[in-house]
Amino acid sequence: MAVPKRKVSPHRRGNRRSHDSLKVEAFHECSNCGELKRPHNLCPACGHYNGRQVVEPKGV
Repeated sequence: MAVPKRKVSPHRRGNRRSHDSLKVEAFHECSNCGELKRPHNLCPACGHYNGRQVVEPKGV
């Protein structure tokens, strides 16, 4: 059975886990209504994408 011979130091453990943290999600303002939206996605508030109306907004 494989068992570590020595204790893994906190520094080595931290180096291994350095890429496991959650990334901050990117948001941009919609050019039509100014609401925050994910980049390269249509605006959920007004239904615009790339300067044109793609879908009707849900509230209307």
